[in-house]
Amino acid sequence: MVNVEFVENNKEYNIPSDFLKGKRHLTKDEISVLKANQNYNEDESWNNFYVDDSEGGFDASLIVANYFSGYIVLGKLRPVMLKYHDLSLKAGIRNSKLKDIITGDDFVIYKVDYFENYRIGNRVVLYDIKEVCCTNHSKFGVGLAAKGASDDSRMWIGVANENNGRQILPFESMIAADAYLWSHYRDDAELLKRFVEMVDSESPAPVDTQGFIDDDTVIKQTNIIKDAKIGKCVYIKGGLKIKNITILSSPEEPSQIGEGVILVNGIMGYGTHVFYNAIAVRFVLGRNCNVKYGARLLNSVLGDNSTISCCEVLNNLIFPYHEQHHNSSFLIATTVMGQSNIAAGATIGSNHNSRSPDGEIFAKRGFWPGLCSDFKHNSRFASFVLVSKGSYQYELDIQYPFSLVCPGQNGDPSIHIIPAWWFIYDMFAITRNKNKFLSRDKRVIKVQNIETDPCAPDTMEEILYALDRIINLTADYLEKQGDSGILTIKGENMVEERYQYAKDYLHKNPDAVFTLNDAICQKKYGATICKPVKGYKVYRQIVKYFATRTLLEYGKSLSSPSLTKDIIERIRKLPLYTEWENVGGQIIPHKKVVELFDGIKNGSINNWESVHQFYNMCQCSYEQYKVRYSLYLLEKLYSRGIEEFDSEIFNNIVDDVSICAQIIYDSSVKSRKKDYTDYYRNMVYRSKKEMNAVIGPLEDNSFLKGLKEDTAKFISEVNNLFVKL
Repeated sequence: MVNVEFVENNKEYNIPSDFLKGKRHLTKDEISVLKANQNYNEDESWNNFYVDDSEGGFDASLIVANYFSGYIVLGKLRPVMLKYHDLSLKAGIRNSKLKDIITGDDFVIYKVDYFENYRIGNRVVLYDIKEVCCTNHSKFGVGLAAKGASDDSRMWIGVANENNGRQILPFESMIAADAYLWSHYRDDAELLKRFVEMVDSESPAPVDTQGFIDDDTVIKQTNIIKDAKIGKCVYIKGGLKIKNITILSSPEEPSQIGEGVILVNGIMGYGTHVFYNAIAVRFVLGRNCNVKYGARLLNSVLGDNSTISCCEVLNNLIFPYHEQHHNSSFLIATTVMGQSNIAAGATIGSNHNSRSPDGEIFAKRGFWPGLCSDFKHNSRFASFVLVSKGSYQYELDIQYPFSLVCPGQNGDPSIHIIPAWWFIYDMFAITRNKNKFLSRDKRVIKVQNIETDPCAPDTMEEILYALDRIINLTADYLEKQGDSGILTIKGENMVEERYQYAKDYLHKNPDAVFTLNDAICQKKYGATICKPVKGYKVYRQIVKYFATRTLLEYGKSLSSPSLTKDIIERIRKLPLYTEWENVGGQIIPHKKVVELFDGIKNGSINNWESVHQFYNMCQCSYEQYKVRYSLYLLEKLYSRGIEEFDSEIFNNIVDDVSICAQIIYDSSVKSRKKDYTDYYRNMVYRSKKEMNAVIGPLEDNSFLKGLKEDTAKFISEVNNLFVKL
C-alpha cells in the first residue's frame, strides 16, 4: 500500500557537523544559475544546499536539470573530465533526483533517477542508474539485529546444511576459517553465544545508517542499488539488483560487478568479480573469487581464490581454491575443504533421503568428483580423493587419502578403491598442485592462511589412519585365507600380535596380489580395496618423504645440513601435536583450536581481529609444529625412538626417500611425456613442429625443469641428513 505524506516546509536537516567543515551556502548568483539550468529544489530557499568554500571549488554551471530535496552537501565541483576505460564524462550533476546526499570532490552524477541517503567519495562516477537509495536501518549484509530485536531478525547464512542447523552470521572480516569453526562446533552453546557477541562488537547497531560509495568507484547502466556499502575502485556495469551488500575493494584489489548480476544480503571480498547474470543471495565471498556465467550461489561461504560459474551452489561452506565452472553441476549442503574441482554434470545434492533435508557431505581438501557423478547424503571423503564417473546410491565414508574411487563392474555392488592412486598413477598432477595454486593466488593482503602442499600434517594424519586400516584388514584377509601363522595367535596380547603379524606380512610380501574388503566405505555393500600392498608401500614412502623433507628444511634453517643429537633434542622439546584440523585452508593442531575456544569464552580473545591474530600466531609456529610431528612420524613408522635407529633404518629411510623423490620426478615427466608420445595425442597434429607450436615443447616445461633441479639437490641433501646420528 502506498502511503501519502505532505511535504514539510522549513524542515530542519540533521547533517553530521564533520561534513560541513569547509562548506558554505549558495550565493544568490549561484542559485540563479541553478534555476536557469532547470534545477528544482523542494527547499525554495536553497538553504539545504552546501558547497565547497575554497576558491574555484564550486561551478554551478555543472549542475543541470535535477530535482533536489533533503540536504545536499557537495565537495569540490570543477570543470574536469573523469575517464574510466572508454567512458569519459565531465564532472557535475545532470538529469538526476537527489535527496540527503553528501559527495566528495570531482564527481559525476548523470541520469540517476532516484538517489537518496548516500555519501560518496572522491572521483566517483554514477551514470545511468535507476535507483540508488539506503534505508536508515541498513545492515549492509552483516548479520546485525536492530536494538531490542531478537536474533530471529538477523540475517543468517545457512551453510553446510539445509535445515539451518549450522547457520552463521556474516561480518565484514569473515574468512573461511571463522565460518568453519562457527558452523562445525555446534555443541558448545557458550561458544556460539560469544561468536554472536563478537559480530555485534565489530559493527555498529543499524541506526540512522547512510549508504556509502568510496573513492574512484564507477557505476553505470545499473538498475537498483539499495542499502549498499561500496569500497574504493569498484566497477559496476549493468547490474540488475544490488541490495543489503558490502563490497570490499581497494586500489590494489579492485572488485567488479558485471551485466545482469543480482546480489542480495551478503559480503563481497576484495578483488572479487561477479559477472554475466550470476545471482548470489545470503553469502560471503572471499578474496579474489569469481562468480560468473549464470551461477547461483545461495546461503554459502566461498573461500579465497575460488571460481564458480554455470552451476548451482546452495547451503555450502567452501574453502579456498574451489573450482566449479562447468555447466549443469550443483553442490548442495556440503563442507568442501578447498583445492577442489567439481566436474560437469556432478550432482552433489540428492540429500532428501530422510524425513527432512538435513543431510550433509563432508569432503576434505582436494575433492574431485567425476563427470556426471552423484552421491547420497551423508557421505564423507578423505583428502585428495578422485571419484570416477558414476551414480553412488549409498552413503560413502572414504578414509583413504589420495585414492581413486569407482563403481564396481559386472554387477559388483561394492565400490572399488585404489589407495595412494595419485602418487602411483598421476604424480605430475599432484606434485604440480602446490605451484598451481600458488600461481592463482592474486591476493595482495592474505588474511586467510592456506596450506597448498598436498603433503602436510593433515594428510599425513590421514595416511597413518589408512595404514592402520590396511594392516587390520590384511589381518582379516589372512585369517579368512586360513593363514596358519595368524590362526595360531592367541592370548591376551592377541590384538597387538595379530596387528604386527599382518604388518610384517605386508613388508615381507611386497609383490603379493590380493584385494581387501572394507565394510565402512559404503553402506550396505562396502568397498573392495585394490592393490593394498602397493598402496601400503607408497603411503609409507610418502610419510617418510614428508618427514625427511621437513627435518631437512629445519636443519637448513639452523645452518646445519645434517641432523645432530643436539638438534634432535631441540626438536623433541617442541610441542607435539598429532591431531590436525583444516581450518579454512590453514592446518592447525586440534589442541590449538581448543585453546582458541577457551580464550574466546573467557574473554581474553574478544573480537574477530584477535581470532585472526591467533591464526597468524599458529602459522608463525607451523614449521615448528611440523618438524616435531615429522620426528614423531618416523618413530611411529619404525615403532621406536630415533635414538634407537641403526644404520640399516637410516639407510632404509634415505633409500626410500631418494627413490620417492626420483619417482616423483620420473613419474611427472612420464605423465607429461604421454602428451607428446602417445599415438592418439599426436594424431591431431600434422607434424611435431605443429604440436610444439600448440602445446609447447616438453623440454620448455618450466615446472619440470625446476623439479629436475630440485630433485637432484634434494637427493644429495638427504644423503647427508642422518650421517651424524
